[in-house]
Amino acid sequence: MSDDTKQIEEVMAKRTAKNSVFLDLFQNKSYLLKLYKTLHPEDSTATEDSLTDVTITNVLTDNLYNDLGFIVNNKLMILVEAQSTWTVNILVRILLYLAQSYHEYFQRTSQDYYKSKKVKMPKPELYVIFTGNKGRKPDKISLSKEFFEGADIDIEVKAKIIYESDTDDIINQYIIFCKVFNEQTKQHGMTQKAVTETIRICKDRNVLREYLAQREKEVVTIMMSLFDEEQIMKSFIRSERHDEARETAERMIKMGKLSLDEIALCVPSLSLDELKELEAEVMQLA
Repeated sequence: MSDDTKQIEEVMAKRTAKNSVFLDLFQNKSYLLKLYKTLHPEDSTATEDSLTDVTITNVLTDNLYNDLGFIVNNKLMILVEAQSTWTVNILVRILLYLAQSYHEYFQRTSQDYYKSKKVKMPKPELYVIFTGNKGRKPDKISLSKEFFEGADIDIEVKAKIIYESDTDDIINQYIIFCKVFNEQTKQHGMTQKAVTETIRICKDRNVLREYLAQREKEVVTIMMSLFDEEQIMKSFIRSERHDEARETAERMIKMGKLSLDEIALCVPSLSLDELKELEAEVMQLA
């Protein structure tokens, strides 16, 4: 085993990776400026120094749901990443994120919205970066349309959806990176090979090449850490389902109307041996 591999495994064991690739990429001001220029190519005044990162940490985000916020030229830009599974529930994420962002903004700027003086607010712009296939999905979504059948409601949230395109801008490169990664996990499973192949392919295709060349070890660590988090969640779900199956089987045993073989047909996730052990426990408690 090489020294580099040992180092990666040690970092994984410590679980020091807190960011996702999405956040790690765009917390770099040079890439964040490229992102902004992609959305506002007409703005020639924006510089790295004019960008203020206001991404919320440990409040509404985690490693699997990536939300990015920054302020530039009196605009509050919020971008949320929607992974390959599409859901309009992302509008709720945006609404909560927007409220929290303004709350923190007023605190940072020492503005009191309980006083009579009107506060100053940056104009919000809301985007969803969708890393799956567009299909027939809309270019814009709104809270009123998706949740209230287009009714005139007292609060509205609208977001523009960004899909893969034929451009080579930084946002599109990130979407391609995600799609390559999905392809590699289908071939190699949730493994380090899927990660390293994703990086190799993207560098060959000039997709996020500079970023990946500079931070390859960090990207491997981040993505392997995400695998670890996902495996923990899957294990938790399996445990929850197993507990539910035991509770169902226990009720059936207490009713005394079915044999263990019949219960095994009703609760296939439990083996006959497990049902026998459960029956012994129930008999002891009776």
